[in-house]
Amino acid sequence: MSEQSGRAKRARGLSRRRFLKGAASGVAALAIPVQAADAMTWEAFFQRHFREMNDAEKSDVVARLEKEYAEKYGVSFNISTHEALPGVKFGYGLDLSRCIGCRRCVYACVGENNQSRDPQIHWISVLRFRKGDKWVNDLENSEKYYNPETVPEPGYFYMPVQCQQCENPPCVKACPTQATWKDEDDGIVVIDYNWCIGCRYCMAACPYGARHFNWTRPGIPKEELNPNTHYLGNRPRYVGVVEKCTFCIQRTRNDPGRYPACVEICPVGARKFGNLLDPNSEIRYCIEKKRVFRLKEDLNTQPKFFYFFAT
Repeated sequence: MSEQSGRAKRARGLSRRRFLKGAASGVAALAIPVQAADAMTWEAFFQRHFREMNDAEKSDVVARLEKEYAEKYGVSFNISTHEALPGVKFGYGLDLSRCIGCRRCVYACVGENNQSRDPQIHWISVLRFRKGDKWVNDLENSEKYYNPETVPEPGYFYMPVQCQQCENPPCVKACPTQATWKDEDDGIVVIDYNWCIGCRYCMAACPYGARHFNWTRPGIPKEELNPNTHYLGNRPRYVGVVEKCTFCIQRTRNDPGRYPACVEICPVGARKFGNLLDPNSEIRYCIEKKRVFRLKEDLNTQPKFFYFFAT
């Protein structure tokens, strides 16, 4: 093996985090071939923060990524950079008296948001509780890996948990690179995967277990890729970055009135979604007419995700 090919092979094994740590200590001065970095280019490492880019710079970044993904996956991607809609702040409601624990929301989310199939990454976890349990805030003592022949099961109820889109998100405060932030307009907590260094501080800070780390290259069959993506949402992720639910930003920002995939797929209508600023929206009706609660409300994270029992 030539010295050049040996360097290229070693470079392909570099994670984003290790690369950036090496760059910070001067290791990047070594002549690592640009094309050898795993699905990365020098432009990706040194591009400006998404919130600092102008429209022309965003267009250049999108063009580069679409070319990169086409070469990597053999699929033509459409990457949107649509900003938040004016006069909209998204909220989510979940009727626990209707949820049957079927997990269709989980797999609709996987297909829509290009989550890894091998190894599996799920942005939604459906937890099973025994009826009579004292309080559903005790997430650690719930059952995540139940596997009955049929659902719902007598004596149990189910609670899906995903990113709670906190108004006061601890994950944002923990991020050392500002790769994640809360959009002040529609309230969605987003991630720029090109700025994430994989330190996992956000995972440690999140009290809901809603963030997930890519330990290996995400495995997604070509025929199952969703090419309609958003830069801050469901575009394919890299090894060594953290990902999470974004209320299907590629749907809800690009197509006003469209629901996230998990809302559309729910067979019993347990999931509600809409504009918290619209007094006539379904989510406002649920908040005002139902006995709602928010998970771990005592932590002052102020989730925009509301649970309730309608019956």
